[in-house]
Amino acid sequence: MANVNIKFNGKEFLLSCDDGQEEHLQELAVHLNEKFNNLKASLGSIGENKLLLITSITIMDEYFETKKKIDQNKEELRKLTEKFKELKSLVYEYKENKENEITGLNNQLNNLKEEIEKNNHDYENIIDKATDQIENFIKKAHSENSIQ
Repeated sequence: MANVNIKFNGKEFLLSCDDGQEEHLQELAVHLNEKFNNLKASLGSIGENKLLLITSITIMDEYFETKKKIDQNKEELRKLTEKFKELKSLVYEYKENKENEITGLNNQLNNLKEEIEKNNHDYENIIDKATDQIENFIKKAHSENSIQ
């Protein structure tokens, strides 16, 4: 335990604190002394005990207002976290839907390519047959003209 000399309201006090907390204790004492002196200047001579009570209530009020703000910020952060999770879920869902759509379009494209190749093959067969029939017709017509 460490000992710290604190000056409050013009009087010296020896306070104990954990080792390493000396500077923090002095900061708290300075803050308390400032509050006390400010209230003393604004309220006048109302007695030390009453002034200490008002100082304590003022500091507690600041504490509770700060705590309330922190709680509000925590709630806002919680809501933002929930919104972020929701947005993240929507993004993943959207991504999955688009990937499925792309897969479907790729399948359609592959089916279309296969159909075009099949139609091209069928078209070539039709042309080949038509060419063969025309050649046969020409040969037949040529041979009939030669006979006559």
